[in-house]
Amino acid sequence: MTTADQDTDPSTRTRTRTGKRTSTSTDTLSALRGLEDSRPSVRLRAALAIGSTPDARSVEKLVERCAAEPDFSVREMLTWALTRHAAPLTVPRLIDELRSERPQARSQALHTLSKIGDRRAWPAITGALLSDADDEVARSAWRAAVVLVPEGAAPELAAALAAQLGRGGRDTQLSLSRALIALGEAAALPALRPAMTDPDPRVRHHATATERLLRDPEAGFEYAIEEAKRMTALQDRPGGE
Repeated sequence: MTTADQDTDPSTRTRTRTGKRTSTSTDTLSALRGLEDSRPSVRLRAALAIGSTPDARSVEKLVERCAAEPDFSVREMLTWALTRHAAPLTVPRLIDELRSERPQARSQALHTLSKIGDRRAWPAITGALLSDADDEVARSAWRAAVVLVPEGAAPELAAALAAQLGRGGRDTQLSLSRALIALGEAAALPALRPAMTDPDPRVRHHATATERLLRDPEAGFEYAIEEAKRMTALQDRPGGE
């Protein structure tokens, strides 16, 4: 049989295709094993390999690894690898992960859902997640909610976010401010105004600073907070306006 005959022979093509499938399967299994390696560089390369050649069999392991992976760069690569798979495969599994008792599992699942951007995940962004006791989970929920919020639901989301004003340290407060600002003035301002006169000074300062950033995005967060404190001090003085 000539080379040309071999190229058109169905049995040859079947063997070639079978060989490719076997090779791909072996590569996938090898990469999945690499995710368990003690070296972050190996785990990073394994996640890159999986994302470069998406395989439905990898989804479960990628999600599981997200919950346990200690290295930030590897977690980001795991998320990227998941975004390379079809949303119908990844989104339901990630939504399941939102009920995990492990904060990192919830946080990373939310982060990945925000990167996938499939709004069918919106109902899973619950009030419990938006107010999660773990700051990193809550911050991830805020970012995911802003990405996934459907048309017409922004005011309700803004109200839920405003209920968290005054929470946490600088990074947490900045994340919340950014989430509110991303919803736009029409949604954010009605939610911010009641908080700007809240009895709790932390809530009041945070709301006032966020309102300032909404009006002037170039103003730094620290400056906006300090200005809010100064304004509050003036208003609290006898005869203050």
